Amino acid sequence: MADEVAGLSASEAAHRLRERGPNVLPRARPPSSARLAVAQLTHFFALLLWGAAVLAWVGGMPQLAVATVAVVIVNGAFAFAQEHRADRAGQRLLDLMPARATVVRDGRRRLIDARDVVVGDLLVLEAGDAICADARLAGADGFAVDASALTGESAATHPATAETVRAGTYVLEGEATAEATATGEATELAQVVRLTRRSRRSASPLDLRLRRVVRTIAGIAIAIGGTFFAVTLVLDVPPSDGFLFAVGVAVALVPEGLLPTVTLSLARGAQRMAASNALVRRLDAVETLGATTFVCTDKTGTLTRNEMSVVAVWTPRGAAEVVGHGYAPTGRITAVPGRAGTGAATAADHERDVRAAVRDLALGATRCSTGRLLRSGETWTPHGDPMEVALHVLALRAGVDVAAAEAARPVRRRLPFDARRRRMSVLAGDRVFVKGAPDAVVPLTADPGAADDALAELTGRGLRVLAVAARPARESDVRDRAARVEAGLGLLGLVALQDPVRDDVHAAVASCRAAGIRLAMLTGDHRRTAAAVAREVGLCRGEPTVVEGAALPADDDALGRLVDRDGLVVARVTPEDKLRIARALRARGHVVAMTGDGVNDAPALREADVGVAMGRGGSDVAREAADVVLLDDAFGSIVAAVELGRATFSNIRKFLTYHLTDNVAELTPFLVWALSGGSVPLALTVLQILALDIGTDLLPALALGAEPPDRRTMGPRERTGALVDRRVLLRVFGVLGPAEAAVEMAAFVAVLGLAGWSLGADVSATTLALASGAAFTAVVLGQLGNVFACRSEHRWAGALPLGGNHLLLTAVVVGLLLLGLFLSAPLSEVLGGSPPPAVGWAVAGFAPVLVVLADAADKAARRRAHRGRRRGSGRSPLRSSS
Repeated sequence: MADEVAGLSASEAAHRLRERGPNVLPRARPPSSARLAVAQLTHFFALLLWGAAVLAWVGGMPQLAVATVAVVIVNGAFAFAQEHRADRAGQRLLDLMPARATVVRDGRRRLIDARDVVVGDLLVLEAGDAICADARLAGADGFAVDASALTGESAATHPATAETVRAGTYVLEGEATAEATATGEATELAQVVRLTRRSRRSASPLDLRLRRVVRTIAGIAIAIGGTFFAVTLVLDVPPSDGFLFAVGVAVALVPEGLLPTVTLSLARGAQRMAASNALVRRLDAVETLGATTFVCTDKTGTLTRNEMSVVAVWTPRGAAEVVGHGYAPTGRITAVPGRAGTGAATAADHERDVRAAVRDLALGATRCSTGRLLRSGETWTPHGDPMEVALHVLALRAGVDVAAAEAARPVRRRLPFDARRRRMSVLAGDRVFVKGAPDAVVPLTADPGAADDALAELTGRGLRVLAVAARPARESDVRDRAARVEAGLGLLGLVALQDPVRDDVHAAVASCRAAGIRLAMLTGDHRRTAAAVAREVGLCRGEPTVVEGAALPADDDALGRLVDRDGLVVARVTPEDKLRIARALRARGHVVAMTGDGVNDAPALREADVGVAMGRGGSDVAREAADVVLLDDAFGSIVAAVELGRATFSNIRKFLTYHLTDNVAELTPFLVWALSGGSVPLALTVLQILALDIGTDLLPALALGAEPPDRRTMGPRERTGALVDRRVLLRVFGVLGPAEAAVEMAAFVAVLGLAGWSLGADVSATTLALASGAAFTAVVLGQLGNVFACRSEHRWAGALPLGGNHLLLTAVVVGLLLLGLFLSAPLSEVLGGSPPPAVGWAVAGFAPVLVVLADAADKAARRRAHRGRRRGSGRSPLRSSS
């Protein structure tokens, strides 16, 4: 062990450094940019498109192959640009370790590299220092530590001699010497590093749903391609030509435009979330937030302001309530009627007496504190222990001139706070002031029972309570031991503090409940404080269920059953507890959002489906580990982000409906050709289908991705388990697709019939190009009508305001311009369709009308059926919104 005066010798320190290694945290190489870029080009959907491009090239369609490759590369580059940040949570943890440290070696203070600190070194710690190792205090004077970077809790700690301070924390005030007990990978901070790196993000709900959709589409495309190959063999088409034809059909049915549409829709959602103070670091987190079924929220800085504030004062002359905002020195102190017991003649006398008592108490509390609210111009800045700053704010609100009091009666002796005495005292001028925990101060006063009722009331409200006492000074106080100096006191009163609840929390909690999202509070605070906040914000209905972290079951299944309830409060929670809770809830099928701000929250943020970090008060480590960062630290911003995430999910369903409707229209000509045994020519070419998928369809689909949330978005049943469910399939294959395909084929046959064609007859290339142009036009116009039908799954197109989505009209105009471009030379010659004659235009022009009318009829029928079911169940029908 080190000598408390001489410390280690230089030779012993060098020996220990060689034996145990440098004082550095475990490092891991972050994934390279090249690896991240490759990941954007090799996920399942991208691989499907790569395969389609190869088949298109083999099938003699180089244009389609090049276009498909371009889609994959452009989409991958965009996604990489959005998510190019490497996962730097581990690096941010390393940044908490200081570069230099002061130690005592060979009896002298030395400033050395922090990496050279070894177990047994005697560290010298002063205000402003970062602590570089876990260490046991050998001596302390007015010592306070800010551990918020590690724990996320705002209150300063006052460790006493023989207690341990942790690497990664900061000295707030005072000075101390401490013997290093653990360095590098043996520190508690290193354990957080390991937990963070062991937590690996799994696939998001959107990834899983899209994989199912894409696999289904790919299976259908391959099956149809194989079917058409078989048909060509029956029709005596040469096998090589039949194979190329089947490849073309299969590739054409792959929705090349779906990938960029999803990516850009998520980017649009991320942009909207940023406007709502939620910065998205991973694109798929946009939709994952919308899928959230369980939110595990921290207390400090999320539900509360992370600002200690005095809210009530009790004095022997009466009680007072304190009203003010944060650390602003302006506020109101009002005496509580009926609690005086001092025989004041009038209410005004009572008010005056209480105000005088509050001023005396605030002066005593401030003289026993070093935390101050400092003014720079018009800005007030807290400096020091947040609780002591709150006491200074109380003094300013009470009208106490603290600076004048300090100048007139300077401190002659200070007995600093320590964990054993749990109080501190000062001899200032002609008075001794004492401040500390009520059970450490009140028993030292003349009437220890005078404050019992007030103390029970204030602690019952979950408030943090301090007691302040004083007595006239004696000359011997300068040299007497602490027990004598702190004897014979008179109680000035009690000060009750709290971290105020944010203004928007109540409404946000109610919105989560309405959306069917369960809530739990996970906090390192005392159970009583946590329960009080839970009651105040409406987290629980009635008395909250509070479980302490130490009482959580060791079995993960039992843990899941315990925590899977709405309104649960877990107090004194550890990083490992939060990690296990996230894992247990996910194992029970929940999509979990976890909030956090401290370094110790990083593992749980990575384990959850979506980690939400605080942008203002949070640590860099938490922000780097999270998927979403709240720029204003407000719980209400989580709810706004959930709403936008749900809207994004709904919008993805909308443009999937839009894309699949187009696929029905694209497939129909091939079905008609096959079922007619080749008697009806193909109405569309493969390149026309490509022009539809990544040409005319793309911008309208993006417009659907920009639809704003509606009144149904935060309803409890708004989410469904799948992107493509029975409702979507019925709309696509039973209503929208058939309506569009019917007009498509009608326009095609009308042009052929006008040219004298009959079933099974040969068709000239010129006539076929005109008819194909008419069919292509019908699909484009039908899709422009379809985009309005797909804006809502419940209301018909005419009931939705056009101003709600400004991109929609732009998409329609661009779609019409692209139609003209594709029908004009030279593109018409490449794609295989010419501008149709008048009859083709006339029939094709009916496509958007029929699609919208068919959609309106279907929605009206579903509404009538819904009302009938509700009447049959004895419930009044609900009016459908959007």
